[in-house]
Amino acid sequence: MTTVERESHLRENPFHIARQQLRNVADVFGIDDRLVNIMQECKKAVEVSIPTSMDDGSVNVYTGYRVTHNVTRGPSKGGIRYHPDVTLDEVKALSMWMTWKCALMGLPFGGAKGGVVCDPKAMSRGELERMTRRYTSEIINEIGPEKDIPAPDVGTDGSTMAWIFDTYSMNKGHSVLGVVTGKPLTIGGSLGREEATARGGVFCLQAALAKHERPIEGLRIAVQGFGNVGSFFAKFVAELGATVIAVSDSTGGLYNPNGVDVAAAFAHKRRGGSLTELKGGERITNDELLQLDCDVLAPCALEQVITEANADRVKARIIVEGANGPVTPAADEILEANGIVVLPDVLANAGGVVVSYFEWVQGLQEYFWKEDEVNARLNDIVTRAFDETWHTHGERSLSMRLAAYGIAVQRVAEATVIRGLYP
Repeated sequence: MTTVERESHLRENPFHIARQQLRNVADVFGIDDRLVNIMQECKKAVEVSIPTSMDDGSVNVYTGYRVTHNVTRGPSKGGIRYHPDVTLDEVKALSMWMTWKCALMGLPFGGAKGGVVCDPKAMSRGELERMTRRYTSEIINEIGPEKDIPAPDVGTDGSTMAWIFDTYSMNKGHSVLGVVTGKPLTIGGSLGREEATARGGVFCLQAALAKHERPIEGLRIAVQGFGNVGSFFAKFVAELGATVIAVSDSTGGLYNPNGVDVAAAFAHKRRGGSLTELKGGERITNDELLQLDCDVLAPCALEQVITEANADRVKARIIVEGANGPVTPAADEILEANGIVVLPDVLANAGGVVVSYFEWVQGLQEYFWKEDEVNARLNDIVTRAFDETWHTHGERSLSMRLAAYGIAVQRVAEATVIRGLYP
């Protein structure tokens, strides 16, 4: 048996960052220390061992996590991440950010997150399925449609959710549509869910541009990360008339000041290719992409890509956080001082959890909506959350991040006070 362990690449402890963000919000908005003491802790964190039969006959033992941060406003909700650098503290941070994201969007959910320390790109489909089903079996008492509802995240997709849905349902003896979201359409998924995170980011960007009376047409946009979020974001802004000057994935990036052929890049990635195989531009690194001269930068990969070390070299005027936590607190201060508007993760990438909520509701009702209905409701919720954040940002002279977090944390704090402490 082989136990698989990998060291995290993260420069700073993400859970420490998340807790510091909460304390900063509490200081600015005058939130009681007793409430901060409650909200800075995760309600539950489970670590499981996942023995998995590999194709060559060996057995690898992976480590998996499922963390629930807060359930004051409703059952917990959050994705499952498959990545070599997953850590417990990373999952805790992501679960806390999910709590704020759901509260900002006005959804009746708390935050959760899950993760498995593995490299899904190095595993066969059969190995991924066996690992997923064992992971599901190990956390089966922690999840459920009225308890904790997983969804896709980095390294997972609709197939992963299908395996979780099937494993859970087989153990319960009947199909439980609401146990996960992000499922394929044929087994209770929602129209618009796959594109939802990116579409929400575009709605957020359009709302910000409207405040500055700027059209999206002709904007020069760089997109770091070309997975689900980054690829759809690039596709949508290109269709709206923006010029996507650079895109990248884990292998590197492609830069063309006259515009990358986004449709070709999108199709190539869908076929399983890497962006470094494409022609029509100059090869660049992910770090170089972050420093390009552009109007909008969309970091859509992993956390902590913009740090104190490179923030001063960011030339974009607007940053759309398609990823969770891509900007460190020290970098935030530098960007703010340089007049760069950051549309924070809890606002800019919340489209995924909004449409996950729609899917959950549709699954419980067993009644499904049309795609234009899904997208219209998504636009309403994201735009309303943006307007509330923008108002607080202007009224109190705060950064967009502090304004967004402040609204969210106050909502969770208020719910905590109303419910009271048991016993």
